[in-house]
Amino acid sequence: MDAFVLVVGGDAFIATFLKRISDLTALRVEALSQMDEVMPMLENRLPHIVIVQARFEGSLELCCQIKQQTQVSGIYCILVEDRPQITRERTLWNRQGEMALSCEALEKGADAYLQIAPVRKKSAALAQKEMQLQNRLLLAQIQAGLRKVQNYRQLMRTNDLLSTMALADPLTELNNRRALEWELPRQVQNARIRLRPLSLVILDVDFFKSINDNYGHLVGDRVLQLLSARLLHNLRFQDTLFRYGGEEFVVILSNTDSQEAPMVAHRLRHLIGDQPFSINPTTALNITISLGSSTLNDADDPKGVSLLQRADENLLQAKSDGRNRVVSE
Repeated sequence: MDAFVLVVGGDAFIATFLKRISDLTALRVEALSQMDEVMPMLENRLPHIVIVQARFEGSLELCCQIKQQTQVSGIYCILVEDRPQITRERTLWNRQGEMALSCEALEKGADAYLQIAPVRKKSAALAQKEMQLQNRLLLAQIQAGLRKVQNYRQLMRTNDLLSTMALADPLTELNNRRALEWELPRQVQNARIRLRPLSLVILDVDFFKSINDNYGHLVGDRVLQLLSARLLHNLRFQDTLFRYGGEEFVVILSNTDSQEAPMVAHRLRHLIGDQPFSINPTTALNITISLGSSTLNDADDPKGVSLLQRADENLLQAKSDGRNRVVSE
């Protein structure tokens, strides 16, 4: 595990904790003494643990920022109070005050609040014992933080895998209908913000039921796999392909207007219909598709439902007109 610890605070605090952590662990340790440099660094590299000097200006706000941003919220934040005991006594810091500060730190986003002040004991034996206890506490928190971060990152990897599986069609490995329902509103919003055209194509395999009836469902599945691969490998880089359900597919055509969309649809129709699909060494099938296209307009809803509905209506018209054709707006 390539774990590292980031120490944030004043120069003396950094020097102390760089040495302590290096003595206690084999972890890589880095440091920052400027608060405004922390978040930009976290955008590029994620430490497992951030140790922040409690009296460093902006320390609580940093913990809060980290926990509010999804990309970095898994970092384990340890806030360390390092003021000497004599100072705390002189400023009337009592037990209740310490507990209140600890509560505030945890409420703002710190995962742990430690009091590790310079050891000032008259007895060398007592000083050594105090130092050992402080180091033991620090090490225990670092180990707890590493476990928590490891578990969190493993959970995120599992969630990413499950999300990918949930958005993928298992037969064709294309994006599925759920993925379309997530992506289409995003594309509509993006097109409107950037003042760019957006179009859709819905296509349906003609007489697909007869393929299943005459050759069996395994051959039908193979046809869908081969058709998906042919479409996917011949779309433009800005196009996104989805299996909508059964033998229906949807293509989001980014930056494509009402004149270009029918041209893309006709090209796809020829791509599928002009070359037979080799199912096995003895079987090659000629497949045709019907297509309907639509282009985003000002009256369309933000989720793209009406845009999709118009493309579907055009697809139904293409099938009604005899199939193996394109109907556009």
